Amino acid sequence: MKHNAFEYTRERDGKVAYPVKMAAALSGATVNQLRHWRSPRTGPPLLAPEIATAPRVLYSFKDVLALRTFVRLRENASLQKIRAAIQNLRDLGEADHLAAYRLISDKRGNIQLVKGEDVVNLGGQPGQMQLLAVIGEVIAPFAVRAGVLVPHLLHPRPHLAVDPETQGGTPVIANTRVPYDAVAGLMRDGVPADRIAEYYPSVTAEAAEDALDFARYVDSYDPASRAA
Repeated sequence: MKHNAFEYTRERDGKVAYPVKMAAALSGATVNQLRHWRSPRTGPPLLAPEIATAPRVLYSFKDVLALRTFVRLRENASLQKIRAAIQNLRDLGEADHLAAYRLISDKRGNIQLVKGEDVVNLGGQPGQMQLLAVIGEVIAPFAVRAGVLVPHLLHPRPHLAVDPETQGGTPVIANTRVPYDAVAGLMRDGVPADRIAEYYPSVTAEAAEDALDFARYVDSYDPASRAA
């Protein structure tokens, strides 16, 4: 099957691999933010994609979790504070993928690391913290910009699901292996939602509508489409 403009990338070397637009849509970061955060021009990248940076940028599922963390932290913390906190985390000898850590922020943008019952200050003054967001439970929906709700990571729409073990982590119709973009592509070609089952018997009309709605959401992260 020929993929359309919102294609996904299946597993590479056994890992989930998301192209930039899908990583942006699942994380809530803009494409420009992702470019800036992976750039080494102003110092170490905030997050270098785990899968590939050339010739095509590809993010892992863990990367998306970390990116959602950064987006949530940016609600209160400056990028400078986040960079400093990550550097302090590394200076403490913490070398795991950033998705493995629970970070919290207060309204002043101070960031701490939560490890079990311990809290490690990564910037600001000890004792100032007020737990506003535990960034480890970042799979839940959250508002990121006016009119933009970042969907639940594992259930981006009621009838869609994301599982790193299914179809390389691309969103699929829930309880099936049918990729959302295959269904959305048919609908964009003029196939009504109630006739999608003729192509994919397990896909209901409601699921087909969800697939098209999510495809439109993903497309909203395409700079070209937004400029058009």
